[in-house]
Amino acid sequence: MGTRGIPNQYGGFEQFAQYLSADLVQRGHHVYAYTSHKHPYQQTVWNGVTLIHCKDWEYKIGTVGQFLYDRNCIADSRKRDFDILLHLGYTSDSIWHRRWPANTVNIVNMDGLEWKRSKYNWLTRRFLKWAERLAATHADLLVADSLAIQEHLQKTFNKGSCFIPYSASLFTDPDATAIEKFRLTPYNYFLLIARMEPENNIEMTIKGYLAAASAYPLLVIGNTSNRFGKFLTSKYNDPKIIYTGALYDTVLLNNLRYHSTLYFHGHSVGGTNPSLLEAMACGCSVAAYESIFNKAVLEKEADYFSTAEDITRLLLSPRDIHQQEERKKLNLQKISTIYTSEKITNAYEQLMQDAVAKKK
Repeated sequence: MGTRGIPNQYGGFEQFAQYLSADLVQRGHHVYAYTSHKHPYQQTVWNGVTLIHCKDWEYKIGTVGQFLYDRNCIADSRKRDFDILLHLGYTSDSIWHRRWPANTVNIVNMDGLEWKRSKYNWLTRRFLKWAERLAATHADLLVADSLAIQEHLQKTFNKGSCFIPYSASLFTDPDATAIEKFRLTPYNYFLLIARMEPENNIEMTIKGYLAAASAYPLLVIGNTSNRFGKFLTSKYNDPKIIYTGALYDTVLLNNLRYHSTLYFHGHSVGGTNPSLLEAMACGCSVAAYESIFNKAVLEKEADYFSTAEDITRLLLSPRDIHQQEERKKLNLQKISTIYTSEKITNAYEQLMQDAVAKKK
């Protein structure tokens, strides 16, 4: 629970839920995924996963609707005899902790440092710190998708957590014709994929790109229908910037990643971000925002920026082709050894089985 549902039509948590739930079903477990009643996929089963559609008022009343949606999911879970309830995030969930089913093991994936998101005012950030504390205090088990998050939980709440990152699959079947719909030439465009949120540093990337006056277009993938997305498309209405809106076709996305010359990853407050792993799995050259989370994954295998000027300098500097190829190779090795789907599913399965055995 905690996502808008599967199959993914939104973001990282949904992508993770989609893959983990399907993998666990293949291993013989019975898996249920809470899904918004407004989700485009309205069937009750997806790849063997039972979907429970719950009333979701976010489309009508905004943020408050998220809290009501989580409450509806929790109310439903109390009627079922689940062994495990995996809560993805705590933002609109942990305030209902008294309603979490008592006979179920409640595991919370703590996501990133939500209270650092620049889109929130001081009151909302204060609430998010409180919600984080509630989740850390009342969960039976915590999962940290980043070593930096794990360290934060230990220092702040004196609470141990299990480090389990996300996974990605190596992309090995490129097709250059897939990118023709955007009139792109392989290795002659820059790429950015993100939710349209300020903390993903999309505006910083666009400013740096425009200042460099590169001949290559910048492809920006993400739903631009929210307030920040409309602001970006209005202010930076440049013919060299291609706004595609949201895309969820995995094959198309992987081909766009694979054939890009440079992938911008501006996420600043999350842990191990799934979209970054997917870029690495496609062999992208990566320029990432300089944060402890991104550095923990990419290490020395990326260029880093913290200002628009950094991006401009990066785009104007000569590229060391040998260095870029070596970075790609090492990032691909990380995907095939550290961030494999099998390894991540193994970790969650073992955590859950141990927790159920201990509870019994």
